[in-house]
Amino acid sequence: MMGLMASEETRTMTPPTVRSSAVHEAREPGGSATRAWTMRLLVLGIVLSALNLRPAITSLGALLEEVRDGLGMSGSVAGLLTSVPPLCFAVFGVMAPRLARRFGAGAVVCAGMAAIATGLAIRPYAGGTAGFLAASALALMGIAVSNVLMPVIVKHWFPDRVGSMTGLYSMALALGTALAAAVTVPLTDTLGGSWQSGLALWSGLAVAAILPWLPFVRGRAAAPGAGERGQATETGQGEQAVTPETDGDRSARDRETPGSAPAGSAAGETPRLRITRSRTAWALAVFFGLQATAAYITMGWMAQIFRDAGVPAGTAGLLLAVTMVMGVPLAFVIPRLATRLPHQGPIVLALGVCGLAGYAGLYLAPAAGAWAWAVLLGVANCAFPLALTMVGMRARTGPGVAQLSAFAQSTGYLISIPGPLLVGVLYQHSGGWGLPIALMSALMIPQMAVGFLAGRDRTVEDEAGR
Repeated sequence: MMGLMASEETRTMTPPTVRSSAVHEAREPGGSATRAWTMRLLVLGIVLSALNLRPAITSLGALLEEVRDGLGMSGSVAGLLTSVPPLCFAVFGVMAPRLARRFGAGAVVCAGMAAIATGLAIRPYAGGTAGFLAASALALMGIAVSNVLMPVIVKHWFPDRVGSMTGLYSMALALGTALAAAVTVPLTDTLGGSWQSGLALWSGLAVAAILPWLPFVRGRAAAPGAGERGQATETGQGEQAVTPETDGDRSARDRETPGSAPAGSAAGETPRLRITRSRTAWALAVFFGLQATAAYITMGWMAQIFRDAGVPAGTAGLLLAVTMVMGVPLAFVIPRLATRLPHQGPIVLALGVCGLAGYAGLYLAPAAGAWAWAVLLGVANCAFPLALTMVGMRARTGPGVAQLSAFAQSTGYLISIPGPLLVGVLYQHSGGWGLPIALMSALMIPQMAVGFLAGRDRTVEDEAGR
């Protein structure tokens, strides 16, 4: 896989005026070996972090019935529980760029992994619903800041491989999601049937993810906007060669790139784009919110839908895992395809059609065609890596990506909060899954519409700078 990424064409949506400070480091004496080691460690950190961004949610989805019984939750309270992830992502995600400017993105992600490990370790034993929710919020806070900073880190360190690195990160995220859904129930049975032990074991994976980030805690090399002090020009082979930037070049670049950081700026001087003036930013935020709504409804409730249809608990967990694991290959293919298309709208529409077909199957024959519906909904859930890829494509600079990522994810997660809660309320009061599935299907239509708009070849710097 790494060989495939290394051989990827260096053509990217990032313009020639943007380059990573990592290239500058490579030109210094002795910097090449250090940079190679740093990049490998960074890739490992990205992969391990991505593996930890969903087990807190899907492990709970697999054991939701046991957790409800153990804590005495009603369907409405369980719906509130499944709405906590997007709420935390919205509240804490918006803080990520500011924290990264102050402490460095590596340090913030490292702290995020520590928060995940702590929250997952204590939440099953916190005592009562309130304690469970509080510990879950701690873990989700760590997930939130890491969610926002991953596209920023990819844009900064891998400006010529945004598609492949986003794909790698998305694949690891999907793998962690599927793994938690598939093995939580069997591992819980192995541990004596205690749902507390089944949930707490995932804290170990988060502990492992802390280690690669420790060397980045004291530096700010991956902070948004840091080190953009050179100019890249395209060679005849389509590769980027680094050339020194003169004062005149720098001045011209700053004029030509609205909202980009001045070349000599410090990491903390992130420009303030008027992001709310960008129609593309709003379209991407709404698209992100609606796909997140579908994803968290799926992660929180799909196993229960199958169990209510007569599917055994272990098989229901596997079906959820199938849905999640579909993102492993597709999360690598879709971002690479998206970066090669001038308009990502057709991909949005194709994913939406798969989602509508999956919901229709859940309504008409949830048990008989369970595996097919799981596959279709897994394909539809790949709107997430597509959204992340578009975040990197809809801004020209690292600081622009940081602002767009924070805006799109925070606003999007706010939009997604009512969905899982409403599904729980409809399920409890209607006594079945007809109305919740109808709601999921209805939300897919606007998701396809705004995703098509977000896929247009625009940048927020152009729109927000007017």
